[in-house]
Amino acid sequence: MKKPSLPHPRCLSRRLLLQYPAACAVAAAAATAAAQGLTGPAYEVSPWAGPVSAFSLVDTHGKTWRPSDLRGRAVMLNFWASWCEPCRAEMPTLQQVADFYGADKLLVLAINFKEPVARALQFAKTTGVTLPVLLDLDGKVAREWGVKVFPTTLMIDHSGRPRQRVMGEVDWTSPEAEKLIAALLKP
Repeated sequence: MKKPSLPHPRCLSRRLLLQYPAACAVAAAAATAAAQGLTGPAYEVSPWAGPVSAFSLVDTHGKTWRPSDLRGRAVMLNFWASWCEPCRAEMPTLQQVADFYGADKLLVLAINFKEPVARALQFAKTTGVTLPVLLDLDGKVAREWGVKVFPTTLMIDHSGRPRQRVMGEVDWTSPEAEKLIAALLKP
């Protein structure tokens, strides 16, 4: 298995660095690796045992999403913010994966972290993102699910079981990401 690297340091806000010292350590290690010229994927994959906490989030079209809406298909919950450069960089590949598999097989939900609705809408409009963009206006869902680094993608299989946590920027069209998705889609 390929050795995972650390998330990009720009994916952390100042507030998160103050609130979560562990996130600060991740950012510092990533900055050190970058300064030393070390390259590799800017993400870390780890098992995610869950549980899938109850939530009720509204998307930018006014639809309310709950865990029961996710059953019967694999799901990728991507936590992002428009101020996060790695989030912006990976979003087009999330859209491509969602388009390729279709929402009946793989549902990709982009969960915006604590930004005004207008900003999330503007981001989607200017980037051409058609994924459902859910609004975590107070950050409660991110906190409950232990999201401290942006972007973070939580992967749930078609049976509703939590599978993996992917922290950092991923090219979701890469062969490595394809393997993660294929494992998620296995019956």
